[in-house]
Amino acid sequence: MTKRLITFFIASLLSSCQRGQAPGEHAHNHAEQTPTLAYTIYSNRTELFVEFKPLVVGQLTGFAAHFTKLGQSFTPLEEGSVTLSLIVNEKGIRQTNREPASPGIFRLALKPVVSGTGKLIFDITTDDYTDRIVIDSVTVFRDQETAHNTVRPESPDGGISFLKEQAWKIEFANKEIKPQTFYEVIRASGQLSARPSDEQLVTAKSNGVVRWNDLAVPGASVRQGQQLFLVASGNVTEANIETQYREAKANFEKAKADHDRVQPLLADKIISQKDYLEIKNRYDQTRIQYETVSRNYTGGGLAVLSPMTGFIKQISVRSGEYVQTGAPLAVITRDLSLQLQAGVPLPYATELPFIREANFRTLHNDHIYSTRHLNGSVVSYGKALDSNSSLLPIYFSLNNDGSLIPGQAVEVYLKSRPIENALVVPVSALIEEQGNFFVYVQVAGETFEKRAVTPGGQDGTSVQIIAGLKAGERVVTKGAYMVKLATQSGSVPAHGHEH
Repeated sequence: MTKRLITFFIASLLSSCQRGQAPGEHAHNHAEQTPTLAYTIYSNRTELFVEFKPLVVGQLTGFAAHFTKLGQSFTPLEEGSVTLSLIVNEKGIRQTNREPASPGIFRLALKPVVSGTGKLIFDITTDDYTDRIVIDSVTVFRDQETAHNTVRPESPDGGISFLKEQAWKIEFANKEIKPQTFYEVIRASGQLSARPSDEQLVTAKSNGVVRWNDLAVPGASVRQGQQLFLVASGNVTEANIETQYREAKANFEKAKADHDRVQPLLADKIISQKDYLEIKNRYDQTRIQYETVSRNYTGGGLAVLSPMTGFIKQISVRSGEYVQTGAPLAVITRDLSLQLQAGVPLPYATELPFIREANFRTLHNDHIYSTRHLNGSVVSYGKALDSNSSLLPIYFSLNNDGSLIPGQAVEVYLKSRPIENALVVPVSALIEEQGNFFVYVQVAGETFEKRAVTPGGQDGTSVQIIAGLKAGERVVTKGAYMVKLATQSGSVPAHGHEH
């Protein structure tokens, strides 16, 4: 956890001080003049921003504790209880508040009984989780005079005020910047398609006229073995399937009758083994031929079945069109897996062996997909230029999460060589103003600083910051534009801080 102590001056001299006072009359109210202490501390699940006056033995001190639940967006802690404990020299006092005074804000109070250096402990209990946040090295002063003389206000730093109550009303989040591995990025255009192994061409198995199944339309889902078309003979004289079927059936039935007739004769040696084998061979041949012709034969033609479960990508014929054996009728594809092809400009040809993954977005929305999250991998990349293109192709195989459609054009961010210990922020953190880039850094619980930065490469979700940030700083990742607007507003919402 990180801690920042902010002190600021909140009172002015009494008017009587300026006018002069009678001898013996105290000229100042130290309790009003003593600066307020503020701490901002993060755990893995909670942010605490708390303000309170310096702790003094025998004096009741109020705490305005702001609790924010961390996540994709920061939200106020709206239910649960908070127990505040003060421990000094192994002696402790505590107070529990079982509900917030307003969403996210718990009001607590303690009256210290012993001076010294101790710690404040905030125990959070909700239906969803428990958490503990500790402020170490908290001083309890023996009297107000000592507190006033010890704690000094800091000069205002001119930061941007953006209150918790403002942040809780919008999509807001921030993130601690830590060195991490980033990658050099090559931006390219690309396209999604079905993997070649996931597409099958449906062809005609005989000559004839195509008749459609009413459900056979592009985009329709089909099951393996489902009838797509019927190739009927019609008035065709050459390679007529109806004639072929009847001839095959007649030849098979005659051969079967001959076989059944001579079988008993073989046992009585009335027929020679040679003659029997000739009859049996003719029977086997006609049986195979008949089974082949009749396998998908229905009354009036030969049924064309789907070779796999998927959907109809393309239909190549019209109903009533005459086709010959082997003619393409349709393409069946599965969308469970896809192929991503990207075109890499020639200057980046030497980077192709280093590319292992990529991010991409479709042109109809801003959602960023990751080949790694889709169990994707590089299948191959081009090692020679096509005569019709100056781009080298690279191919990824990836799973389809159900939202991607074969044929979609995409913008691709190819990741190549790693960049170690890079400082990286989400793209949403970056604000552009007339070609200059800025981020908003949290310098205190409710104070932010507009910081000019130099961006490097970006992979669609994150951007490397080359200059302007240091590790450990917290950057606004959601709601940066609203923080920007706060600099143009002269009003600050009222709230319950201990000023």
